[in-house]
Amino acid sequence: MTPPKPQPLSRAVIFSAVPVTPAMAAYLHPGDYLVACDAGYRNAALLGVTPDLIVGDFDSAPQPQTSGRTIVLPHVKDDTDTHYAARVLLEQGFRSVTLLGALGGARLEHTLANLHTALFLAKQGVEVLLADERSEVRILCPGRPLALDRRDWAYLSLFPLEGNLTGVEETGTFYPLKDATLTPDYPLGVSNEFAVPQATLYCKTGWGVVILTRADG
Repeated sequence: MTPPKPQPLSRAVIFSAVPVTPAMAAYLHPGDYLVACDAGYRNAALLGVTPDLIVGDFDSAPQPQTSGRTIVLPHVKDDTDTHYAARVLLEQGFRSVTLLGALGGARLEHTLANLHTALFLAKQGVEVLLADERSEVRILCPGRPLALDRRDWAYLSLFPLEGNLTGVEETGTFYPLKDATLTPDYPLGVSNEFAVPQATLYCKTGWGVVILTRADG
């Protein structure tokens, strides 16, 4: 059974397998379309919600017994479970995707893979957010300013994710940049700070990853 195609700008949430805390329920909105990837269904249960769709090869958790829709993936495949879920949401027309349980954990390679999945979605025009208890991650798209509210964030960092970032501007930050170039071999964009309640990031070319981080302790 194929789920009904949502209206443009509908929000979706992907639950990956890194354990989350109840505080992450703040990222859930009424009406969100919820997808659990493999053991991610445990995170959905912790936050008191039921996935609309579960996908995975179930190598990290047993396949749950549920009356909802489940897509069982083969163990030998090109896509990660999370990337497969991203493809499903893109095909269904979602324009905003939040990933929870996709950062940290024991498998660094999965965090990197999830960042690449976020880039894949952003290149298709999807607004992407990855979050855990201490940080939020967004994609900086070329030619598209990204406004960030200070809130309780202590640091904001910008790194190239694909290619050099050229024409970089950072305004409203303690270390402003204008027409700068950020390259993957020099972490110039790490640990900047807000100077005013809202900062704006911009680049002319390249794709960047933006990380907001709370203060230590």
